[in-house]
Amino acid sequence: MTPDQDDLWFLPLGGTGEIGMNMNLYGHDGQWLMVDCGVIFNKETDVDGELLFKNAPHVQMADPQFIVDRKQQLQGLIITHAHEDHIGAVPYLWERLQCPVYTTAFTAEVLRRKLVEVGLSDKVEVNIVAANSEQQIGKFNVKWLALTHSIPEPFALLISTEAAKVFHTADWKLDPKPVLGPAYKANDYEKLAELNIDAMVCDSTNATVQGWSDSEASLYKGLKTHVENAKGRVLIACFGSNLARLNTIARIASETNRHLGLLGRSLINMMSVAKTVGLWPDQETDIDPAHLGYLPAHTVLIVATGSQGEPKTALNRLSMNSFRDVQLESGDTVIFSSKVIPGNEVAIEALVERLKAMNVIVINDDNSALKIHASGHPASDELKAMYQWVRPKYAVPVHGEFQHLKANAEIAKASDVPYQLIGTNGDIFCLGALKGIRRGVVKTGRLGLVKKGLVNI
Repeated sequence: MTPDQDDLWFLPLGGTGEIGMNMNLYGHDGQWLMVDCGVIFNKETDVDGELLFKNAPHVQMADPQFIVDRKQQLQGLIITHAHEDHIGAVPYLWERLQCPVYTTAFTAEVLRRKLVEVGLSDKVEVNIVAANSEQQIGKFNVKWLALTHSIPEPFALLISTEAAKVFHTADWKLDPKPVLGPAYKANDYEKLAELNIDAMVCDSTNATVQGWSDSEASLYKGLKTHVENAKGRVLIACFGSNLARLNTIARIASETNRHLGLLGRSLINMMSVAKTVGLWPDQETDIDPAHLGYLPAHTVLIVATGSQGEPKTALNRLSMNSFRDVQLESGDTVIFSSKVIPGNEVAIEALVERLKAMNVIVINDDNSALKIHASGHPASDELKAMYQWVRPKYAVPVHGEFQHLKANAEIAKASDVPYQLIGTNGDIFCLGALKGIRRGVVKTGRLGLVKKGLVNI
């Protein structure tokens, strides 16, 4: 199964028909290019509390066997940004792939640390690219186009071959004030319309959400108001990779005369990465977590992992009085600056109930009159704007379950995109001379991480 010179194939092995463990292949003229190589974290129960996968490994990833069998044709792996569902599987799968990696400086530093942990830092060829730069990777010409998202240096890709051109968005939103990094520039995407883009492979995560996503900068007022009104300690739970949110919280800590403390390995690591690559404006903003318990409660502002109720995270341990460095007390405040990821409802509800039993004040999107969280993905009006700027011939919705893909396709159709292709992992999307979907051509599956390595699930 090899594409010829008239073909440009898009083949998702993970992340289409589901949210997480993104792994995409583009095929042209006997060669393949991989875009992203991520993980997904097993949810123990569904929304009703029913057990989903008994004894399944917590860390899972797409099975790359199709391309492993053809790795001599694999020209490279591009990582679009440093979220776990796009980068997290590289340390576990690279030895099966053994190809060069291409990404930007921040993402490269995140990856380097992951590779150090598994003893691969000296083996993997990591090529650092700049915004708006171009690379010829085999028979694929790739241009990196800056976007905005909830992590530094997110990039879309313009992938050009003799057969067709594809605009691969990866994860994105249109944020005029992203706090860290440059704002989006509509003109960058309007120019793509002049190139006669054949297909736009597009993030569908929030396609069912009406309107426009909130700007990251819009959260400052709400978060600061809640911190100013709090009497005791304040703990803000958010995703560890959102350095813009962390930057806003650090600013609020300074303005409200509170000491900033970070609890959680991922938070501390991301802060360290940001400082290493020069993305953190103030080098001395947080204090040693071991000191937090000795400070007056009203002088402390903590940022912690665990907004989804994950068992081993800092917030979950705090809710059980099992965190070594500090404890929550009656009158303290916990702010969930995060959304509920589907499947985590039961765990989060249990976490909130434990906090309330401790007489801790809990603030979330449901009971806050002010904005305290912004999504990193495009809502319907943002999708519409991008389709109208780029004007592709085909829309290929990815990064979502079926209802998200369908909603994305409907927006594309309403935005005058002539054709919409809805498929799933293992389908081959033909984007070259012959266009359409060959369904279920490639066998796909999952691998799970266990102590002795990877196992088929």
